Amino acid sequence: MSDEQATIRRAVQGDESAMRALWARHAPHIDAVVRRLVGGDDDTAQDIAQEVWIQIFRALPSYRGDSQFATWAHRIAVNRTLNALRRTRRLAKIEVEVEEDSVAVMPDTERSFVMASIEEAAARLSPGARTVFLLHDVEGYTHEEIAAELGITSGGSKSQLFKARVKLRSMLAHLVDAPERMEVEHVAPVS
Repeated sequence: MSDEQATIRRAVQGDESAMRALWARHAPHIDAVVRRLVGGDDDTAQDIAQEVWIQIFRALPSYRGDSQFATWAHRIAVNRTLNALRRTRRLAKIEVEVEEDSVAVMPDTERSFVMASIEEAAARLSPGARTVFLLHDVEGYTHEEIAAELGITSGGSKSQLFKARVKLRSMLAHLVDAPERMEVEHVAPVS
């Protein structure tokens, strides 16, 4: 029996130190998944991540070990996050737009600047397009899996992904098309 299986068995029996060990080992990944799906709202992501962990620990006795614990917990995180987002959208019935000047990016390297730009652009996608983009291109789900998860057709998933990619290309074109233009924009005009 592996160390993780023993920890899971102890957690199922109510051992709080085993539960903390599972949480400590898997929380960074679960939190990142929730944050990506939520799209940048840290308070909402923290609330949902907390709900996810409650669900994981409630469902732990049903974990059969057919897949790795990380895979099983990841699936719960995706399902619980999507359900929470659906519930939130039903209640709000509005789409919140991110103000362009609300995110300050301090690029310490070119890679961090590009990653921050992609995350900011993804957060500005419509909820449906963002969810399909993240599930397909980031998490690696197939269109059929996404369709089953979201209650849409695989064609609808493909359409949302196409729209997301087109919009992202448009929003991120300045990074690819003219890097020298960025340098010129930062130069003070001559009076």
